[in-house]
Amino acid sequence: MNLTINDLYSLEHTLASNYLKSFTYPWEALKGIKDLIIELGNSLNKEEYSEITPQVWVHKTAKVFPSAYLGAPCIIGANSEVRHCAFIRGQALVGENCVVGNSVELKNVILFDNVQVPHYNYVGDSILGYKAHMGAGSITSNVKSDKALVVIHNEGTDIETNIKKVGAFLGDEVEVGCNSVLNPGTVIGRNSNVYPVSCVRGCIPPRSIYKNGTFINKR
Repeated sequence: MNLTINDLYSLEHTLASNYLKSFTYPWEALKGIKDLIIELGNSLNKEEYSEITPQVWVHKTAKVFPSAYLGAPCIIGANSEVRHCAFIRGQALVGENCVVGNSVELKNVILFDNVQVPHYNYVGDSILGYKAHMGAGSITSNVKSDKALVVIHNEGTDIETNIKKVGAFLGDEVEVGCNSVLNPGTVIGRNSNVYPVSCVRGCIPPRSIYKNGTFINKR
């Protein structure tokens, strides 16, 4: 499976487009997300975005519920919703028309436009592509149990990330079923589906269904 940023994502659907173009693989972009958000935030149109607290920029059409917590730095795009008790710890770039739902936690992430993480999700050190959707209770695990550096396992080839905290990389229009766990370094190709209550590790090809540890090609 090809794992490059261009293989996984349609870059016209994120403010991070130019930043991501400077890398080959998505995990290479994780370390710079904080600086990216600060740079982008300082350049946003003040007629469209409000800086509600230092380094927290929210589009004026976005809806943030009173009980949500927005940590710095973060950007919430146009027409997005951040619902009750959402916990954005910081370093989160949330695109347009996104849903960050009740009791969802985000940390060091890029969410492309139209991403939905609507119910009890944890998403950390991850990049979710255009129209990606995580079902209720599904999470990205971002640290190995032995605290070793994360390795991407792809068709018999291991790729060293040299990073301790790496979550998951969901291509455009990926569907993740309820209560699934995406283990550190999981990569899911565009237009793929993960069955509910799955434990996923490694790389899932594009246009596939992941069921009981096997891939079923959808096309």
